[in-house]
Amino acid sequence: MGRPGYLTLPIFSVVAAIGYIYYTTVFVAVARWLGLATASGAANAAAFTSLAAACVGTYAVAVCRDPGPVPPSFAPDVEDSESPLHEIKRKGGDLRYCQKCGHYKPPRAHHCRVCKRCVLKMDHHCIWINNCVGHENYKIFFIFVLYAVIACFYAMVLVSSIYCSKHGFLGDRALTCFVFISDSYHRDCHVQCSH
Repeated sequence: MGRPGYLTLPIFSVVAAIGYIYYTTVFVAVARWLGLATASGAANAAAFTSLAAACVGTYAVAVCRDPGPVPPSFAPDVEDSESPLHEIKRKGGDLRYCQKCGHYKPPRAHHCRVCKRCVLKMDHHCIWINNCVGHENYKIFFIFVLYAVIACFYAMVLVSSIYCSKHGFLGDRALTCFVFISDSYHRDCHVQCSH
């Protein structure tokens, strides 16, 4: 009983989106408009590279880290002899038993039909990391989403401000470009961060 492999289309798509956003921000926007040899260009490239590296690192950990299986030795305290032993759903504190895994489940543990096992404090199964988000990887998943949102916002502000400084903020062309850039980065960020 394990989970599917690490090389899936959604994982490849997220890595490709991160790579695309990184390349277009650093090597297209910053390099062409500010220049990587200038102080502001080098500082922005270094800051965005740090954000992108943090994003990739936390993403890799979220993909690889086990979400927290229910220990096979878990046995609930049976204080009341009248408690039903094979209750499927928790109703008023009754015991919960997973018929697929063949063991008791603590509160907030759920069986994932994709991973084919029970997960402690399961939040959801995320196709973008091809893993459940549970007790052991919830924090790193949240940090990845936070880094992705910050990186997308930073890239959007950086590209927009560079464009506006070169071409002026007023005018239909600048407004159209800003809306296009905002929409493009919002979509890319949504692809990375949605689950």
